[in-house]
Amino acid sequence: MKIAIVGYGNLGRGVETALLQQSDMEAVGVFTRRDPATLDSRIPAYALADLPHHEIDVAILCGGSATDLIKQSPDIVRHCNIVDSFDTHARIPEHFAAVDAVARETDHAALISTGWDPGLFSLMRVLGVAVLPDGTVDTFWGKGVSQGHSDAVRRIPGVVKAVQYTIPKESAVSQVERGEGAGLTPRDKHLRECYVVAAADADREAIRQAIVSMPNYFDEYDTQVNFIDEEEFKANHTAMPHGGQVIRHGYTSSNTPQVMNFSLTLASNPEFTASVNVACARGLYRAYQEGKRGCMTIFDLPISYLTGLSAEELRKNWL
Repeated sequence: MKIAIVGYGNLGRGVETALLQQSDMEAVGVFTRRDPATLDSRIPAYALADLPHHEIDVAILCGGSATDLIKQSPDIVRHCNIVDSFDTHARIPEHFAAVDAVARETDHAALISTGWDPGLFSLMRVLGVAVLPDGTVDTFWGKGVSQGHSDAVRRIPGVVKAVQYTIPKESAVSQVERGEGAGLTPRDKHLRECYVVAAADADREAIRQAIVSMPNYFDEYDTQVNFIDEEEFKANHTAMPHGGQVIRHGYTSSNTPQVMNFSLTLASNPEFTASVNVACARGLYRAYQEGKRGCMTIFDLPISYLTGLSAEELRKNWL
């Protein structure tokens, strides 16, 4: 499979690392809006405008959801199959429709909103409701760095560097595990903590207000904004751990409670997200070979498509 990387930030570098571990994939190159000569990539780098001139089976798009993917995904699927990790949950139906229309028009396939949430956590939420229809599901993120939220903060005028930590409230986790989480709001369940390096002449209060009022990102949460200098940022806020859990609490009979819990503990959020995206690129390519066109989500792919293993190997070693 000939795989392209679009964008070379934290996620793009993670995709490069993951691709170099795959025996059934060839990394065609990194396609960037920057000067390709300035990239320190281990595979060839090209200008994004050159992408239509290369033979590509799947392009993995590594831009941010706030401003990049909403435009890039419909544009790039005109030229090849794509995988993206669009993670603004409230806008996924809108994004799906836009990508689907172009993919079908140009006889391509797309898989959007991959990664671990949306992505793996999405699968676990659906599995929970399938197995325990009489119940509730709750998702907790962190403690860790949210790439999408951090990117959204960095796009605010006057912000030089920024990172956002999502922190689950332990009292809410305990309530959910006991089956007492009904009615908990996003604000009840998580705290968002931002560390921001602002330009010397920036209006810090304007930046703070832009963060805490940002729709789909911060407006439904208690959000702390901390302004720090670059030295402190470099010393304490350059690692990118994350994780979380999906908890399904339900009943198989009136007095028989059951709990399903799926959790992740990640030393590197972008590297893990990249590994999911690469597996999804394999799955999309297999679906495309079978004649599937248009936009899909992880719900539409058999899990066997994500692996490089045959059906016989899966039955023998993994069932």
